Amino acid sequence: MSNILIINAHEYYPFSEGRLNRTLAEKAAQILSANGHALKTTTMQDDYDVAAELEKHRWANVVILQTPVNWMGVPWSFKKYMDEVYTAGMDGRLTEGDGRTSEAPKENYGTGGSLTGKKYMLSVTFNAPREAFDDPNQEFFEGRSVDDLLLPAHLNAKFFDMTPLPTFAAFDVMKNPDVENDFKRFDDHLREVFPVPQEAAS
Repeated sequence: MSNILIINAHEYYPFSEGRLNRTLAEKAAQILSANGHALKTTTMQDDYDVAAELEKHRWANVVILQTPVNWMGVPWSFKKYMDEVYTAGMDGRLTEGDGRTSEAPKENYGTGGSLTGKKYMLSVTFNAPREAFDDPNQEFFEGRSVDDLLLPAHLNAKFFDMTPLPTFAAFDVMKNPDVENDFKRFDDHLREVFPVPQEAAS
């Protein structure tokens, strides 16, 4: 069983109150806790302590980031969280600087991570439809995948030497929501990514 940190990065907007992201974060906590995993959570709507957040990352075997994709990236409040927490963690708690040395200042950028062996999972919600991705005939993303768009989030985790788990995405959540199907797919995704050991299931 794993120690899992779930971060709900949703920021309240008049056009999007964050109920879907909140529910997905709660469902993840419910399912994973029921399967024996230890859980800690952080929500951007709550106050947080930088030192405590760093300890949560060091405690966790897996970090799940639940977030909407706003303007092709994470909401501003989670960017602020990264600026505060992740920058503080460059003292060795998350990474030993950027991996370079004064002897070789042009080599090994991004290799100083201290979270070796830990994993992360991105779970995101989009206004964009599923069909907008992975199709060269679509004018906007031009064949790019969800993970191509989320490259900065993946690189942030790689900077700490974390390993990715498969990404989950809910699409078209504002104009054409299919929430019940999203919930079912999310349940299936979690059970596939975090399978229950046979001895625990019996």
